Amino acid sequence: MTRRYFGTDGIRGSVGQAPITADFMLKLGWAAGQVLRREKGRTRVLIGKDTRLSGYMFESALEAGFSAAGVDVSLLGPMPTPGIAYLTRTFRADAGIVISASHNPFDDNGIKFFSAEGKKLPDEIEDRIEEMLEAPLSTAGAAQLGKATRIDDAAGRYIEFCKSTLPDRLSLHGLKIVLDCAHGATYHIAPNVFRELGADVSVIGASPDGLNINHQVGSTHPAALRAAVIQQGADLGIAFDGDGDRVLLVDADGREVDGDDILYLIARDRHERGLLEGGVVGTLMSNFGLAMALERLGIPFQRAKVGDRFVMEMMAANGWELGGESSGHIVCGHVQSTGDGIVSALQVLALMIREQKPLLSLLKGLEKVPQSLVNVRLPAGTNAKDVMTAEPLMNAVAALEDELGDQGRVLLRPSGTEPLIRVMVEGRAHLDVDRLAHKLADQVQALLS
Repeated sequence: MTRRYFGTDGIRGSVGQAPITADFMLKLGWAAGQVLRREKGRTRVLIGKDTRLSGYMFESALEAGFSAAGVDVSLLGPMPTPGIAYLTRTFRADAGIVISASHNPFDDNGIKFFSAEGKKLPDEIEDRIEEMLEAPLSTAGAAQLGKATRIDDAAGRYIEFCKSTLPDRLSLHGLKIVLDCAHGATYHIAPNVFRELGADVSVIGASPDGLNINHQVGSTHPAALRAAVIQQGADLGIAFDGDGDRVLLVDADGREVDGDDILYLIARDRHERGLLEGGVVGTLMSNFGLAMALERLGIPFQRAKVGDRFVMEMMAANGWELGGESSGHIVCGHVQSTGDGIVSALQVLALMIREQKPLLSLLKGLEKVPQSLVNVRLPAGTNAKDVMTAEPLMNAVAALEDELGDQGRVLLRPSGTEPLIRVMVEGRAHLDVDRLAHKLADQVQALLS
């Protein structure tokens, strides 16, 4: 079926514009409740959110919709997306609902669902929810309405889980760390995790006001973290995005360590200790140098389409436990069911402690090639596929691919979360990939004029 609402990462858009409205969220809660009840009978769902002001409105609307469908609701309050996945599993809930637009600005918001296993809701369930959205809303009888409760110790439970992903006797004592919580869902979680594990922690981006999530802080804006690490003489910095499923690191000299670097570090460490099950899943955006570095270690590597859903689908199909994206969305399947910024960072810190080496020296063996990414914003109502299949653009891409030969590659793709076409050019050091990417982006922009 053709989907109207669900994308690759749930439902997302601008607050107040359909479908990111209070009335739609009420209907969505009801529709999802109807589908889940038909599957499971009496049903319970968990609802968590990030720190956006609009999250309060959508939380209330979803709660009312589920209650009208006869589904019980447990409210988690502000909670990282992976924390909601974890708590959905441990509370034996039938689904988990996340109210978040991840790394987007505060005036966006969205909804995504987790299954009872803490994984993305199957496509067929999302399709059935979309079908149910077309039905008229009805309310269960007064005695059959869903009940709503609040889980007051949700944060503490997730903090303990994060700590449990490290060996019992491994301490972060002696490490000085700066955390950037993006004024988002990790603000009251991450500082406690790292401090309780023994690290000397300072924090930026941990004063959410409902409007400042991801604003000039977090994994998509690392300049503030770089400055803080250098100023404080820290061993490293850790930046999360607004909902805590992505992470970016900064070494002691302020150099960025992205998702490809993190994936390499975790893969090499687990491979050398005989713990890695299978290979590694990256994406079409993963750096060519990562693939080569893993190949030299004898670790299989495959590329999925961009999006954590596709990464996890390929991991499951291969029976592999590790995958991720260069954006910092890393899935450590041996300890967590979805991407988790805190857990991924802890895996790297454990490696630093075991080998007693700084972050940069652990990356020896990984030589990434230059990569340039340019985002071209689409006007409202523009179909990205129509733009990307336009003959002048296809000819320009083919010409650039001929120019690069086997020394580089070109990728154009629509964003799954924003109205953007992403233009990526990657190539050997002697190529001016930044110039080439901007030249191609200009040709995309010309089609929109």
